[in-house]
Amino acid sequence: SVSAAFWEHLRRLGLQDFPCGLGGWNMSRFNARTSPCGGQPWPGTDPGGQEEAVPLGEESPDALMELLSDRYSPWALPPDCSPQDQHLRKMAVLAPELVHGSNVLQVLRSLRIVGKGVEEVDEGLLQLQQLEELILSTNQISRITSANLPRTLKVLELCCNAVADLQDLCAQPPPQLQHLGLGYNRLCGPSQDKYFIAAFWPNLVSLDLSFNNFTDLLGLVSQLSSLQKLRILVLQGNPLALIPTYRGFLVDSLPRLSVLDDIHIGPDERHQFRGLARQPELIRSEARIVVSIGEIKGVPDPSTRQQLEVGSEAPVITYSYCVMYKF
Repeated sequence: SVSAAFWEHLRRLGLQDFPCGLGGWNMSRFNARTSPCGGQPWPGTDPGGQEEAVPLGEESPDALMELLSDRYSPWALPPDCSPQDQHLRKMAVLAPELVHGSNVLQVLRSLRIVGKGVEEVDEGLLQLQQLEELILSTNQISRITSANLPRTLKVLELCCNAVADLQDLCAQPPPQLQHLGLGYNRLCGPSQDKYFIAAFWPNLVSLDLSFNNFTDLLGLVSQLSSLQKLRILVLQGNPLALIPTYRGFLVDSLPRLSVLDDIHIGPDERHQFRGLARQPELIRSEARIVVSIGEIKGVPDPSTRQQLEVGSEAPVITYSYCVMYKF
């Protein structure tokens, strides 16, 4: 489940272990903050401008932060770690009480669980009451229940999963969602077209449906036209993208779009395709693919074979080849 992967991820971050968390390496600093006298400054932040001496056996906050940031440090995170992980580790040094135990659930705004074999989006996510971004790419998720998603979500990325039906996701979707990523899944039209309307996604700005199996361009556009805030749309990789008038029809049918298939829509392009939306008869449910073979390696060229002399008794060797293309 997502929750299990999340807690395992936190364990690997080592938020309670040196140089993060509370321990003998920084105990006096936090004892001073929680003492009855209160108001005492941290070491290194003397109001008089003088550096306070760090107690013997302890480390200053700057030294601990350097252990996290130095790429040669054994406690450094890998270069491809998320900004959220970096932020949590920094908090675990400067204010460890904020990320201790269940407290971390109150500060987490972004969660990135990628390639962890997750199959279930469980209700444990509801504990993340401030979560705004949820990235679950490259897992094995086939079903998503909207009741298990925090209502604060603004970004939901589910690229490279096995999602085939959106009914459960659209039962009560997060009302403030601005980006929905469903690229490289198993969605098929026209049965799923009906879920891309403003009734489910009133604030959606960006939608990625690339590399699924949507085939009905007219039907899908009629639903997408209700998304008044939609500015970015990705449909490449679907069969409908092979229709000759595909881009022009979309550009003219969705005048609020700014980017289609990662290509900006300029004024010249809008002018070029003006009026195409009023000619649905140009949309054919067929496409033609032309494949040109430039060079084949590893197969003998028959034109270079020497012609045998007439009447020669030399044995003749015949070669046959079968070339297959899979689309």
